[in-house]
Amino acid sequence: MNKNNNLQDFSRFFEPRTVAVIGASTRNPHALPNVFIRRIRDFGFTGDIYPINPAASEVEGLPCYKSLADTPKPVDYAYIGVSGGQIPAMLEAAKGRTQFAHVVSSGFGEVDEGKVLQDELVAAARAGGMRLVGPNCMGLYSPRGRITFAEVGPWELGHVGVLSQSGGLGTDIIRRGRGRGVKFSALVTAGNCADVTPSEFVEYYFADEQTHVIGLYLETAKDGRRLFELLREKKACKPVVILKGGRTQQGLAAAASHTGSLAGDDRVWVALSRQTGCVMVDTLDQFVDTLLLFQSVKPSVAHPTQRVALFGNGGGTSVLATDYFARLGLDVLPFEQTTIDDMAALKLPPGTSITNPVDCPVGTLSQDEGRVAEKILDIIYGSGKPDALVMHLNLSAFAGRVKPEVLDNLMAAAIRVQEKYPGQAHFMLVLRSDGEPALEARKREFRANAVAQGVPVFDEMSNAGHALAALAAHERFALTRRK
Repeated sequence: MNKNNNLQDFSRFFEPRTVAVIGASTRNPHALPNVFIRRIRDFGFTGDIYPINPAASEVEGLPCYKSLADTPKPVDYAYIGVSGGQIPAMLEAAKGRTQFAHVVSSGFGEVDEGKVLQDELVAAARAGGMRLVGPNCMGLYSPRGRITFAEVGPWELGHVGVLSQSGGLGTDIIRRGRGRGVKFSALVTAGNCADVTPSEFVEYYFADEQTHVIGLYLETAKDGRRLFELLREKKACKPVVILKGGRTQQGLAAAASHTGSLAGDDRVWVALSRQTGCVMVDTLDQFVDTLLLFQSVKPSVAHPTQRVALFGNGGGTSVLATDYFARLGLDVLPFEQTTIDDMAALKLPPGTSITNPVDCPVGTLSQDEGRVAEKILDIIYGSGKPDALVMHLNLSAFAGRVKPEVLDNLMAAAIRVQEKYPGQAHFMLVLRSDGEPALEARKREFRANAVAQGVPVFDEMSNAGHALAALAAHERFALTRRK
């Protein structure tokens, strides 16, 4: 499938004009298909919605239709949530009037007794003239199409495209991403991938101008060869972050029972990462944090990230972060003498470390009601010239000790430095807290303001470090690909 065909083939999936919902009930308003209708209405879907229920005349205030062949207009996207045995006949009866069927129902290839039924499902989809997504998943979240299976999700159209074989994990990605400022171009849950494969969605995301970074939660290696070839192509220049389920023997068994997948040898995935430049992560938090960083900063391919400056309050935090970053292959090295002399000229209070890390107690950062931070940042950018700068604030240390405007001015300094030194160094902000409700509320406010200005915010230094190491690995691989 070439680039243009891939965009054309999937455009009506991500931006449907007509949606059919099979399984909506007059007796059970809590059924998933009913909930789906209400959610896409609340999300702003303005196209036509066709409930399919031969035993009802109306569901959720909408006229019902007997089958996919009876709707007033052809169906771009069909959401199907009825028992598995009913579905093949429904698909075959569409008679070429449905483009995509998203089967959320389970009981197919993920269990031994459902494997034959899954084969029948795929055959029926082909006979009915449609592509099949799933089964055994949750649905689609597409801000551009105003389609959502999830209860909550950012309304804003973003640049992160995700494919998840797990529906529940897809919900977690949307929820955690929302809390951290990730904005999506789309998220697809694909379950067993009986027909449409992960590589087809990846190819779409590569071709899609709206998508700048791609995230994959995968369990199956069904089309592993095509995925490898696709990731290795020259045009595959967008960052790809992979969270792989089933990398151990016990995890492989869990994957087989979840989506009926043969997860594959972990060594294959490690080799894929090395040969294609995609980033492998181990946890959901690492996955979301890495997507956030790629969303927020432009990779520096000409000069991959190596030298990192740390600035904030908390000496022990700085020491542990230096160790952690070093283990990730990132250097936190003392500044040259010129930078140290410039720092010394500020005459900061005793207890302030001015090498690298720059460790400033609360009393230091409170000088000039927090505006001293901008002077320190100016010096780090001006003569320190790191590849990346991580500013970290332990918010709890300020509570009850300083005026509220001190923290406001520290945050303002972090934002302004991006305007003064655009593109000079990757800038990341770590906001640490102890969970106290009032402090958490301020943290959410600070995070929202920073992310809106393109500054990624992390909860701990380790989160920032792992994401930055992933960015550096992508930059190094992209540089070799250029040569």
